[in-house]
Amino acid sequence: MKIIKASTPWLCSSDRLRDLALPIVDADYLLWNNEEFCVDMAEPEIRRMAAVAEDCSADMVYADSREIVDGHLCPHPRIDCQDGALRDDFDFGPVVLFRASSFSRGVQETGEDYGYAALYDLRLRMGNIVHLKEELYTESAKPAATEEEAQFAYVKASNREIQIEMEKACTRHLERIGACLPLPPPPPAISRDDYAVEASVIIPVLNREKTIADAVQSALGQQTAFSYNVIVVDNHSTDGTSRILRDIARKDDRLVVLTPSRKDLGIGGCWNLAVQSRYCGKYAVQLDSDDIYSGPDSLARIVSEFGNGEKAMVIGSYTIVDFNLNPLPPGLIDHREWTDANGHNNALRINGFGAPRAFRTDLLELYPMPNVSYGEDYAAALRLSGMYRIGRIFENLYFCRRWGGNSDSNLSLERLNRNNYYKDSIRTIELKSRQLRRGERYGKTAAE
Repeated sequence: MKIIKASTPWLCSSDRLRDLALPIVDADYLLWNNEEFCVDMAEPEIRRMAAVAEDCSADMVYADSREIVDGHLCPHPRIDCQDGALRDDFDFGPVVLFRASSFSRGVQETGEDYGYAALYDLRLRMGNIVHLKEELYTESAKPAATEEEAQFAYVKASNREIQIEMEKACTRHLERIGACLPLPPPPPAISRDDYAVEASVIIPVLNREKTIADAVQSALGQQTAFSYNVIVVDNHSTDGTSRILRDIARKDDRLVVLTPSRKDLGIGGCWNLAVQSRYCGKYAVQLDSDDIYSGPDSLARIVSEFGNGEKAMVIGSYTIVDFNLNPLPPGLIDHREWTDANGHNNALRINGFGAPRAFRTDLLELYPMPNVSYGEDYAAALRLSGMYRIGRIFENLYFCRRWGGNSDSNLSLERLNRNNYYKDSIRTIELKSRQLRRGERYGKTAAE
């Protein structure tokens, strides 16, 4: 068994991959190493990867590892690669074993001259990807960006050229597998006219006594020409949150506080409770209990973008700030990678939509959020974006506060893996749904 070893950075060109494909014509496998990492891997472990590839007839094999963190050796588990794992930052690790024939065929089939997205395009062409749940090597990375900078790298203006290529590669993949959809139509007209108000700001909350008053007052301080209310779903808080809400509600009857009868609701379940209540308006607008709107016109701008219901949902832009509202890197998150023509397809690649998110209530009643506390709004947005027209606002409407009490602050690798795996599963479901819908529209099956 002949194994050739080679290294490139993850962001590499098509020319670089063609150069790698030349010497492996007579080889069985190519062991690729991301040159941005230092890797210690023994020969028996390399042979182990190759043996698994042989046993599974795999086009590509990746494995768990160990990494050096603060001088200590720690396990680095990875997640399985699902059909919907289309993120270009999916963590395969710095070592991947390719079947040489699959690598060469993928490079030849590309038909594009990428400057950055060649490896991403290649891995999308690998049919059988196997995750070996064994720690086969030790890795240590060069100094990396902060967690926020890494998480939001795809929205930085300086990375725009890279993201255009990644979007092109992903769109080509969706076309190959019959999941690329044309521009969705506007949603059907709103059939009801008996909503309590024009819009409702929805705030699920659990134990946020430090921030809930700021959030509610930010919502109540909106200046609009239409009627609105604020629905807070207090998910059985045990600190001072409930008392704070009662005090505000006594002074302003636009605040509606709901307490679920159930005790098994996640954030998505709390949203569903609010949307299905008699208090909910024609449009349901998001505000997290940690955050505030950037100004008194945020709600009016969102409702205006709906265009009398001609958009299924509207998504704004937000700025990352600390607890005291001082800007943090990367600052404004505007998701300008969204385009009217292809945003709904590119949504399967990126890991978020933006905020604040607002929905037509009648559509959210038809397609409720999953009862989870991570990715619930992403799931709803992904579903609606594939069916109907989406409105975007690229100016700052919202301050997203990062502080020690955040549910998404300083996440462990285990939690990050769990979150990423769940979002990949949501994308897998949506991917299959789009394949079926496209097949029905054009009289084809996904396989054809």
